[in-house]
Amino acid sequence: MSSSTDIITPEQFAEIAPYRGDEFIAALNRLVKDPGFEHAVRYVMPDVDYPQFVKSLLQVRDQNEFQTKVMGHFLEMLAASTTDGLSFDGESNCKPDKNYTFISNHRDIVLDPSFLNLCFIRSEMPVTQVAIGNNLLIYEWITDLVKVNRSFIVKRDAKVAKALEAAKMLSAYIHYTITTLHESVWIAQREGRAKDSNDLTQESLIKMLALSGVSSDLKEKILEVNLMPVSISYEFDPNDYLKAREFLLKRRDPEFKKSQRDDLFSMETGLLSNKGRVHFRVCPCINDDLAAFESTDRSEIIRHTCMLIDRAIHCGYRIYPCNYIAYDEINGTSRFAEYYSAEDERKFNDYIDRQLNRVDVADVTADERSFMRRMMLTMYANPLTNQLAASECDRN
Repeated sequence: MSSSTDIITPEQFAEIAPYRGDEFIAALNRLVKDPGFEHAVRYVMPDVDYPQFVKSLLQVRDQNEFQTKVMGHFLEMLAASTTDGLSFDGESNCKPDKNYTFISNHRDIVLDPSFLNLCFIRSEMPVTQVAIGNNLLIYEWITDLVKVNRSFIVKRDAKVAKALEAAKMLSAYIHYTITTLHESVWIAQREGRAKDSNDLTQESLIKMLALSGVSSDLKEKILEVNLMPVSISYEFDPNDYLKAREFLLKRRDPEFKKSQRDDLFSMETGLLSNKGRVHFRVCPCINDDLAAFESTDRSEIIRHTCMLIDRAIHCGYRIYPCNYIAYDEINGTSRFAEYYSAEDERKFNDYIDRQLNRVDVADVTADERSFMRRMMLTMYANPLTNQLAASECDRN
């Protein structure tokens, strides 16, 4: 799939691509009959008239209508009930005649690309296809739901022998979507969320993107997908205490791994809990800076691409009082005291204590609670720490 002489056909991507046409209609009909889907809808929308919801859902004819009308309406409701405002800037960086690979830091399993698409809907911009790991596709109805919602599948459980083949298919699909379908995609800068909010792009992701493309030149392959960093800032992370819990359990047992139940609960918590203020900033496409990079060494090009993405994301953070407070506390300074009040500090410390009280681990010692508190403070301090280290941006 990576050769310029390959003939790319949609059938090659059927296993990972979103549903279209008859597949889309068939999946909607399966969804509305699935008890798991009905339970999920009633859980997140307790007042829903489900028969009426089914009737309106079956009138949807394509992905775009599903994303803009069905999901758009749901996400507006979610933003109103679980945030203190969803804001967006940088839309002028998106050129109407171009399609992009939006690459962002990763805070919430579900809402990062969903809220980004809501921002696009509000701004009357085209929505994107979304990369989603197959580790989250626990039930068949979830697979149907994400594939009618224009998501494509990232195979994260491929055996070593099949991993390269899966990466080549994913790369080819992203290039195909950008250059042939003329649609944009979203992908996280790393596999899984950065538990400590230290957002850094994985080199393996850029290597994957460079497996396909019309040119045989590495840099040209990366340029083809028009990488556009997106910086996501949640004032509060509903999963912060779950991440602290995971840090503690891994401290106790380095072999600890989360279960599917843990992933489902993280999804539910992220969806339905308060996030405070949420801001998305679309940064300029990195193509000009990458094209100007003169090295021909493959490793240097990959590292430079990651650096350009990271610097843009770090500069793009919106910094909230909690970030300043956490930074000062963890570093034992009052450097940013002008950006928060004593009342802000009291409320944030109360919040941290309440979240720590939710950790359901037996026999937590005082030392372990102190460890989890430090990890939570680190989560909130790191966006500011990284922004300070990115020398080309102003605090906001």
